[in-house]
Amino acid sequence: MIYLASNSPRRRELLQQIHVRFEPLLFRGPSRGDHDISENVEPGEDVVTYVRRVALAKAEGGIQRMHMRKLPQRLLLSADTTLELDDEIIGKPDDGEHAIAILRRLSGRTHRVLTAVVVTDGQRFEQRLSTSEVRFRPLSDTEIRHYVATGEAADKAGAYGIQGRAALFIDAIRGSYTGIMGLPLFETGALLQEFGYSL
Repeated sequence: MIYLASNSPRRRELLQQIHVRFEPLLFRGPSRGDHDISENVEPGEDVVTYVRRVALAKAEGGIQRMHMRKLPQRLLLSADTTLELDDEIIGKPDDGEHAIAILRRLSGRTHRVLTAVVVTDGQRFEQRLSTSEVRFRPLSDTEIRHYVATGEAADKAGAYGIQGRAALFIDAIRGSYTGIMGLPLFETGALLQEFGYSL
């Protein structure tokens, strides 16, 4: 059994897929609502530094919550996913109009999806990074608005979920499908095994 420091249902599904037993270490709400975990981009911060920093902050926050709640000591896993387009970090949309604006930018173009994964025993923190490329076909405004109206764009990096209706938008991917979903299973499995977890 490990702790999962994430509210993401996709990450839960992916851990279940590889038969990793976990207990969610829930945050109060979206991580941007937790004062010790800032998803704001620091001045001059590139996308790799950003996604690694946020994933590490989630792991550190999870360990603090584990101690505060006096929970049994276990391995803890955290992750963060973000997009990059034109050297700009694209996170989760603030609202529906922001989601529409993001998807208009992604339409007909290739962007990068980066997911950083951290596993820790509370003393040692190890991290892996998955980087993938996703190419969208050109999207009409009607398609974008219809998709955002489904609610699927909310609380997702880049305002889409590859495992949902947005699969219709994707012309090609190069990299890790599960990394684009939010938890690259190859890197996750390798990290867990580094800590002696038997898969």
